[in-house]
Amino acid sequence: MSSPSVAELRAVAQPAGTLDRRSGEHWAGLLYMRRVSIYLTWLLAKTPITPNQTTGLMMLTGVLAGVVLGFDGPLAALGAFLLVQLYLLLDCSDGELARWTGRTSLTGVYLDRVGHYFAEAALLIGLGFRASATAPDWYTVLGFAAALGAILIKAETDLVDVARARSGLTAATEASAGQFRSGLLGLARRILAATKFHRIVQAVELSILALIAAVVDMVVGDLTATRVLTVACAVAAAVQVVLHLVSILASRRLA
Repeated sequence: MSSPSVAELRAVAQPAGTLDRRSGEHWAGLLYMRRVSIYLTWLLAKTPITPNQTTGLMMLTGVLAGVVLGFDGPLAALGAFLLVQLYLLLDCSDGELARWTGRTSLTGVYLDRVGHYFAEAALLIGLGFRASATAPDWYTVLGFAAALGAILIKAETDLVDVARARSGLTAATEASAGQFRSGLLGLARRILAATKFHRIVQAVELSILALIAAVVDMVVGDLTATRVLTVACAVAAAVQVVLHLVSILASRRLA
């Protein structure tokens, strides 16, 4: 199985429904990256690299994107955007390689989650440094605050399964996440979800917004767009930390 054809690899690494699922898969993965990642997985399957090592590369790429974003100028923003695309590509390929090689593991799942924590936090910190221009200031603080918020949002989600596991329960299902004790809260959650405002602190969307802000800054001649984006990320992260916690407590996930 060291030299599979792309078709053979896809049958195992991308089982039926992978490209049709709407939960647990980023929109960019569904739109285009899963169609590209299978070719990278095909190349990786010919090498000694392991799925966990691929995940390690994903983590490194995500953190590097945040470092690059911290530099001034549109080229740095473009570099961060391209690195995030590579991060997403590796994020798709590590699981595909694990399914093909039969090396799926709890360690791989754990590293994948940690990689997402690191990448999103690094990008938000990098955005704060970028908005500060010359020396750390309040925009730097806002970048760190947004990064902390992004980590807490993910932690709130992951801690649901921790709480359930310690109570001897299985992991929460998607159905339970959408069930609320109050119909009004359920409606509010659906309205907020429809706005997609929560995506502003996620790696792919943030890299796109940062690139757009960098272009606007270049045209205008200052850092207004990047600074507005930094403030928006900090506010969005703070609001999401509270709303996401309320959403979890009001849902059936802890029932």
